[in-house]
Amino acid sequence: MRRNRNTSLDTVVTDFILLGLVHPPNLRIFLFLVFFLIYILTQLGNLLILLTVWADPKLHARPMYILLGVLSFLDMWLSSVIVPRLILNFTPASKAIPFGGCVAQLYFFHFLGSTQCFLYTLMAYDRYLAICQPLRYPVLMNGKLCTILVAGAWVAGSIHGSIQASLTFRLPYCGPNQIDYFICDIPAVLRLACADTTVNELVTFVDIGVVAASCFMLILLSYANIVLAILKIRTADGRRRAFSTCGSHLTVVTVYYVPCIFIYLRAGSKSPLDGAVAVFYTVITPLLNPLIYTLRNQDVKSALKRLRAGKRKTPAAAPSPGRSSRRIWRAPWWVPQPLP
Repeated sequence: MRRNRNTSLDTVVTDFILLGLVHPPNLRIFLFLVFFLIYILTQLGNLLILLTVWADPKLHARPMYILLGVLSFLDMWLSSVIVPRLILNFTPASKAIPFGGCVAQLYFFHFLGSTQCFLYTLMAYDRYLAICQPLRYPVLMNGKLCTILVAGAWVAGSIHGSIQASLTFRLPYCGPNQIDYFICDIPAVLRLACADTTVNELVTFVDIGVVAASCFMLILLSYANIVLAILKIRTADGRRRAFSTCGSHLTVVTVYYVPCIFIYLRAGSKSPLDGAVAVFYTVITPLLNPLIYTLRNQDVKSALKRLRAGKRKTPAAAPSPGRSSRRIWRAPWWVPQPLP
């Protein structure tokens, strides 16, 4: 059982003070410029991916890139929830955040973060179908199903964020009001509660643990089947290309899940590394996502080149009278071809 020591039920906290990241005073301007630049680059990079997927017909017709566009949209909002408030820590401006603002930040942080978890799982499932079920892929993962799955991820994320925010702020807060963190997050806010937080800590551990662990296990299961399918491809070039289609997603999942596990699955930790690790997955990861997908994904790079060159897709020529207009279906490159 944990209870805040300096409790005074006659006073009610109306705002919180975000102490932010510990930093040397002489580096304040430098850190302000660094995080400001990170925020601008994050918004521009993800906006570029979003516009590329929307503008290129070859990309927005494929579920994989629809999910990538949704991920970029989420990264833009997650960065906007976190980074502007973090930047204020390096300015003379007041570091106070209203009680309602703290509730909203915690809700949107967990809403967007859990939605990303579900989205990463959908992206792994999409890659599983594309590589392990290539002949049935157009039927199993069509535009309608992709839309339903994305909508389900948003709804599930909203429910998760609502549960965490309501449980955290149902407790009384009567002082002190200084949050030793750079955002309103559950572990830091619960330390200021004037009531027993054992149930909250247990629910937070179980809820976040179940969401993160179940999504992570589904991703691992998908990639275990993907690896088995790739190993059956007879040509080395085919295996290399199959692995390259999954490399970007695997990299993004790693840089997102490892810090989350470090933060939330260590109950009661007060490690000084928590702040640095939290900055990595809340600030740096949204910046890295567009870089990873543009540097490692050949389709995105080709689409960017087409957009930069200003080329438009020309209409297909009408079939000649002597030839059949019926299209010949060809199996995807990753389907094992029969030996001649």
